[in-house]
Amino acid sequence: MAWNIVIVGGGFAGANVARHLEKVLPRQSSRLTLVNDVNFLLYTPLLPEAAAGTLEPRHVVTPLREILHRTNLRLGVVDDHDRESREVTLRSHMGQTEQIPYDHLVLAPGSISRFLPVPGLNEHAVGFKSLADAIFLRNHLIETLEMANATDDPELREELLTYVFVGGGYAGLEALAELQDFAADAMRDYPKARLHGMRWILVEAADRVLPEIDIELADYAVDELRGRGIDIKLGTTLEEVTETTATISTGEVVPTRTVVWTAGVVPNPSLQNFGVPLDERGRVKVDSSMAVEGMDGIWSLGDSAAVPNPKGGVCPPTAQHAVRQAPVVAANIAAAIGLGEPRVFDYQGYASFVNLGRYKAVGKISDRTFRGFKAWWMARSYHMSQIP
Repeated sequence: MAWNIVIVGGGFAGANVARHLEKVLPRQSSRLTLVNDVNFLLYTPLLPEAAAGTLEPRHVVTPLREILHRTNLRLGVVDDHDRESREVTLRSHMGQTEQIPYDHLVLAPGSISRFLPVPGLNEHAVGFKSLADAIFLRNHLIETLEMANATDDPELREELLTYVFVGGGYAGLEALAELQDFAADAMRDYPKARLHGMRWILVEAADRVLPEIDIELADYAVDELRGRGIDIKLGTTLEEVTETTATISTGEVVPTRTVVWTAGVVPNPSLQNFGVPLDERGRVKVDSSMAVEGMDGIWSLGDSAAVPNPKGGVCPPTAQHAVRQAPVVAANIAAAIGLGEPRVFDYQGYASFVNLGRYKAVGKISDRTFRGFKAWWMARSYHMSQIP
């Protein structure tokens, strides 16, 4: 008998589950299917570098077919789930539908940007979650420099050379730092824009940035960025966005043509199609083995799931956790089939690094703190070694 295993999502969580299942399940006893909307894995920790051009976009993507050797890759979305017949409905990008049977179902569709009901946000801001977002931002930044250099209107030039980032997590801080470095280098070719100068603003609703790491490291990052002239506004929210302004809760109306929204993520809303139990944030409820509560043969991990954290609470939606959850899910599926022993997720992250632009970072491994070039080199080396 061959077991049908369907994996929904080809990000860090889903792709790595498939890779580990290929290793632990005999070829003749399993049929693996992975459904994803694109045919590549995006290495999101290096997305800021791709946006800034320090890495080519092609260097942060890996074709799924190159790393999955006996998994059937299907492009599309799963928009229905019949629990009784144990089938999911695949809808291809061409609109065709197909029922795919499963014995084990893995839900790992990831997360999407969390957009709040801020007037004008959807119309005038850009997210920072995909390769398309990164390429757009780089091209947009170059366009603002070109237009600022060509105009003699000081008000228009101010709008063009002011850049507002909303959200003080990893994505916002690292994207801002990399793009500011990129723009500072590019300015030498734009003499009129250089005379005016640029303004970079980070807006964060909380009283600190980077809640995922130690306050000592977060404060160092703030001091480093403020030392480069970046205006970091803590305890501040975005109130409204128009084509030419961003209004913040201090009452300031910032003239700008660039608002980048990086204020967190939410689980993929497609999870509502599966009839699985969700928590108040829309994450799938799972136990420490990542089995979905009350549903035999259904598993969930990564940004999609509320995976219990050994330190308490649930695991944060990071690639670091998703990659380490994947082999546990694969082992538990194998155990359910009768191969090996079940496992529980007990990873406790002991390392964290934040990129602060070209050749600068801050990080911590256990109780040792690293700053500057050494931290940057350690982080870059680690990430480059982890790209499949």
